[in-house]
Amino acid sequence: MSSHRKTFAIRTALILAVIAAVAVVTWMLMPKGETLPEHIGSGNGRIEATEVDIATRIAGRLESFDVREGDMVEPGQLLAVMDTDELEARLASAEANLNQAEQSRLLAEATVAQRQSELRYARAELERIEQLVDRGHASQEQLDRSRTSAETANAALQAAKVQVTSAQAGIEAAHASIRQIQTNIDDSQLSTPIGGRVLYRLAEPGEVLAAGGKVATILDVTDVYMTIFLPTDQAGRVRVGSEARIILDAVPDYVVPAKVSFVAAEAQFTPKSVETRSEREKLMFRVRIRINPELLQAYRDRVKTGVPGEAYVRLDESQPWPEDLQVSLPND
Repeated sequence: MSSHRKTFAIRTALILAVIAAVAVVTWMLMPKGETLPEHIGSGNGRIEATEVDIATRIAGRLESFDVREGDMVEPGQLLAVMDTDELEARLASAEANLNQAEQSRLLAEATVAQRQSELRYARAELERIEQLVDRGHASQEQLDRSRTSAETANAALQAAKVQVTSAQAGIEAAHASIRQIQTNIDDSQLSTPIGGRVLYRLAEPGEVLAAGGKVATILDVTDVYMTIFLPTDQAGRVRVGSEARIILDAVPDYVVPAKVSFVAAEAQFTPKSVETRSEREKLMFRVRIRINPELLQAYRDRVKTGVPGEAYVRLDESQPWPEDLQVSLPND
């Protein structure tokens, strides 16, 4: 064989080897959804979870912060404390105002009792003078003075009752002020309404924060989901509550059970995260796949957001899951 033929044979062999390698790699990288049974729909996405911002309700200085990023927290756990020195001073002033208002009410009530006694005496005196006038033993002038005294005593009684009402209003205002200040003091204890992981620590002790200033972001590790997009023909067969499976790229050996928690009512163009032009040209429906919160409790320390993976939805509930999508979870 001539050297020219040998070179041609070697080149042909190399080309065939390259074509074979490309074919193998293409088959290995082919999306799983293209080889799935017709009753299984799939889409790629990333693990997401609900995030809750812990923020101040009123402006103030951050006094202490007892958790770090990555710490696990329980519902109701105290995270940070705002300085309350000014609020405590205002509370003491409001309590003093309440005490003064209560004393004013006692004084007004005593005045009412006194005015009632004076009115009873004035009316009795008026009645006696009227009888004397009828008998001719008292003058009209004495009767007029007695009637004026009774009217004056009645007016004084009404004024005393107004003072009682005013004092009572002062007491109620003082109570309202105390409740408001106490609420602000209570709100200075910043606790988390949910359990989860401290994702971000956004402030440090000593910082002065405005009202609504964020101090931390908590990741709810029991509300974990993946958002995928399904074509129209598949989305029409999916309902809320349909069984689903999630396989993460980081741990491909495990199959996580989940359920459909949301199906968009309107179609949209596939987002740019889907790279092929043919996929982008399709109208897709957004579907949220949610992992069971009770299952997450057992693996709450492992939950991480942003991890890519694939979600699978059973479009026909009468059909079984394929063998490679049977639930498989870590034993520990």
